Amino acid sequence: MTTPDIVSRYLRPGTLRLEGSPPLSLYVHLPWCIAKCPYCDFNSHARPEIADGGLPEQRYLDALVADLEAALPQVWGRPVISVFIGGGTPSLFSPDGIARLLADIRARLPLEPGCEITLEANPGSFERERFKAFRAAGVTRLSIGVQSFDDGMLKQLGRVHDGAQARAAVAEAAAAFDTFNLDLMYALPGQTLTQLQADLDTALAFQPPHLSVYHLTIEPNTRFANQPPTGLPDDDLASEMLDLIVARTGAAGLGRYEVSAFARERHRCRHNLNYWQFGDYLGIGAGAHGKLSYPHRVIRQVRWREPRAYMDHALAGQAMSNDEEVARAQLPFEFMLNALRLKDGFAMADFLARTGLPPSAIAKPLAEAEAKGLVERLVEEGAERVRPTARGFDFLSDLQELFLAA
Repeated sequence: MTTPDIVSRYLRPGTLRLEGSPPLSLYVHLPWCIAKCPYCDFNSHARPEIADGGLPEQRYLDALVADLEAALPQVWGRPVISVFIGGGTPSLFSPDGIARLLADIRARLPLEPGCEITLEANPGSFERERFKAFRAAGVTRLSIGVQSFDDGMLKQLGRVHDGAQARAAVAEAAAAFDTFNLDLMYALPGQTLTQLQADLDTALAFQPPHLSVYHLTIEPNTRFANQPPTGLPDDDLASEMLDLIVARTGAAGLGRYEVSAFARERHRCRHNLNYWQFGDYLGIGAGAHGKLSYPHRVIRQVRWREPRAYMDHALAGQAMSNDEEVARAQLPFEFMLNALRLKDGFAMADFLARTGLPPSAIAKPLAEAEAKGLVERLVEEGAERVRPTARGFDFLSDLQELFLAA
């Protein structure tokens, strides 16, 4: 299907009435890693060996440009508030390659002044040497996949770096960037509260502006799903670990603004906030997902998943493998799945603006959630807001499920 046909299909009449477009972000997927981690269910692939031609950086960048150009009519004229280059391990790409990518994006999309541009990176010394060059290339924010500073834990997770490399990478990021994020994981195989405390102490000693802390989960179609690790903390210990994380980050001046995210003032991740606030995002790159809003519908898109197939299709003008309209009945759950992750919750006016549905569409499950003490309603500056309570945060899955049949 040609791009004009796609746009015409998206713009045809429908049952929803969205008064305006939400903020727009751009996600760029670079799919290669040095090695695939056993817990990872993202679309990541081991980097090709030199004997197999090595990393096809220039061809992949050509494919991204072709993908973006084909998608432009779908987002024509809309300003972009954030760019997130994720993976995979994007820091395997050269600084010159990232500079070219960002120049190509700027030439085709109107980036807002001060647009947040995030690059995911790993702590390996090879990538670390490039941090300053990435900043010079136009990256404004680095997100480092540390996961742990403990050599034993890193080995359990199949990471290719050690604790010393992780500490050196964070120090390099702090020197090169005004804002950066550290990713940590907890409830790891055999992990104790003392070991988690040590990880937090090390991370917080660098005074990171942003910290993301994720509970290790065993996802389908991963190596851990086929060969589960032993010694995973039970629910009680995992809960104690989360209490420790919240207490330690709060004492260090990092506010918990999302279930897994902690930040200092003015350092919240704008890109992720747009996801959680049910904003729009154009996704380009192998396996990238996107969500775009039109006057009468909300569309989800997916790009071809396998990198070489993606490059072939994108260069032929067919980067998108499939798309679908989000069913009207599904929109309340999709909105709540994201918005209830935020400590501040959402404004009722935003529910109408982002879904095209009236507040009555969620009245029944919202009343049930309030009766169970999972959410609270309040009025701020004349506008009604809904936000999860502390109990709602602790039982977030139960809270979100109430809106499945909304």
